Amino acid sequence: MKVSGIICEYNPFHNGHLYHIRKTRENGATHIAAVMSGNFVQRGDTAIMDKLERARLAVRSGADLVIELPVQYSLSSAENFALGAVSLLDSLGAVDEISFGSECGDAEKLRKAMETVDLAAVTHADEIRQIMEKGYTYPRALNSVVRGYDPEAADIIAEPNNTLATEYIRALKRLGSDMSVFTLKREKASHDSMTAEGGFASASLIREMIDNGSDIDELTTPEWSAAVAAAVSKGETASLSRLERVILYKLRTCSVEEIARICDVGQGLEHRIYGARMAGSLDELLFTVKTKRYTMARIRRIMLALLIGITKEDMEHLPPYGRILAFNERGREILARAKEKAKIPFASSIAKLSQISDTAERFAELEIRASDIYGLALETVTSAQKDYRAKIMIDME
Repeated sequence: MKVSGIICEYNPFHNGHLYHIRKTRENGATHIAAVMSGNFVQRGDTAIMDKLERARLAVRSGADLVIELPVQYSLSSAENFALGAVSLLDSLGAVDEISFGSECGDAEKLRKAMETVDLAAVTHADEIRQIMEKGYTYPRALNSVVRGYDPEAADIIAEPNNTLATEYIRALKRLGSDMSVFTLKREKASHDSMTAEGGFASASLIREMIDNGSDIDELTTPEWSAAVAAAVSKGETASLSRLERVILYKLRTCSVEEIARICDVGQGLEHRIYGARMAGSLDELLFTVKTKRYTMARIRRIMLALLIGITKEDMEHLPPYGRILAFNERGREILARAKEKAKIPFASSIAKLSQISDTAERFAELEIRASDIYGLALETVTSAQKDYRAKIMIDME
């Protein structure tokens, strides 16, 4: 029995994800545990479909167990996103390796690049700060410094999937985890590419095609294609644009101090955000706040964190539990293996998990609130407190 952990969003699932799962199994994995973002995703957006439906489809598409990544980690920087997800896989106590795609495709090169970056962050901190003062983001400033003495490492961390891959490796080191690493070289369509190639396309392109009513049959599995079509017809797809008024309302009724407490807000950014409260649309708000230093994805994440109420203090704790969203028979075997080794509780009921500790109660509170807000982003608005009534997918076929 070899359990491989995959960190994903499946927003939506496509042929590249199917290829990743197949190659992970070819590398020896008999069981796959996936940690998946819930109703909000790392690019600072709503997931196109509800997390329970995506988890159900993930199990039908090759995953055996799906665990939810808490919302404060799914709406965070690459570093925190990776740390939260790797922490859950490590805490399960049953995962032998983590498997992820990268443009590099070489785990050792990724590890060396991570070490170079960590060294540069310490030894060239003043130089990085000076570059940032010119208006550049921290990653851009860091890359500029690294390129001065290790061009290969700079090239590696310049690619989006490589960046996330190095964060997974960094999280393993930070947690002292003994999980091994398997990385698959990303082929065909690149991250956020807006062209399809040989049946492969980025999730960004597929989301745009769904919005336009285009056929996605060749780019994903028949089951996912049918599920997306059904969700569209029932008004069960989400869009950040439907949260425009509640986001504007939240900004217009909060204080600078409240914004300053939100995770990922620093260097006086709270004043820039507060100054944009006169905006008459979400796009106007985002473009008013955005600069070279602050990316659009970061601003979207901050606005959603403000709406949900995710503070800096909420990032001080690793996940205190693992919430199970779906599993099959092999998933049950993973859970059986984890029964004696898990470092935190794993269960499906968020009501029961919330009772573990004060920290668990806070995690559950944020998750329930996020789901309630997500319900407002759907074409057909759902009722509140849906997380309490959620029925997970158990597939024993």
